[in-house]
Amino acid sequence: MVPPPTTGWELERVDVVGGTEFGLAQLRVAPITSGLAIGSLVAGIGTILVSLVAGCFGLAGTTEDWAALVTGAFTLLCVLAGSGAITAGVIALRQIRRSGQTGQVRFTGRGLGIAGIVCGGIGAGIGLLALLLGLVLQTS
Repeated sequence: MVPPPTTGWELERVDVVGGTEFGLAQLRVAPITSGLAIGSLVAGIGTILVSLVAGCFGLAGTTEDWAALVTGAFTLLCVLAGSGAITAGVIALRQIRRSGQTGQVRFTGRGLGIAGIVCGGIGAGIGLLALLLGLVLQTS
């Protein structure tokens, strides 16, 4: 006989419903990793990668007129994605902190949210530095 699959739900308690023969079962649900925290980390890593591309375009086109325009476009993308990663990370941290207080589904992934915030900020900073570097090298 094959054992039933485990779903992570455990029976916590059963309360009898007065006046009936039925009961109300309360289940303990296993913690779930926050999707916002995962999304924040993915966006933060993407921001770092795009900022490195912006830096490469800024350095490669130092003698061309298109360097500042392309680097500026990639920097704008870095700043938007970085701010999205930071926002999602902050919301994820709030979600994780409040989930333990309500007694319902418990979210985990605090480290992922913090890493997403850090990666988003670093990526946006690298993108802005790449734009500044491209502008300085193009004018000299």
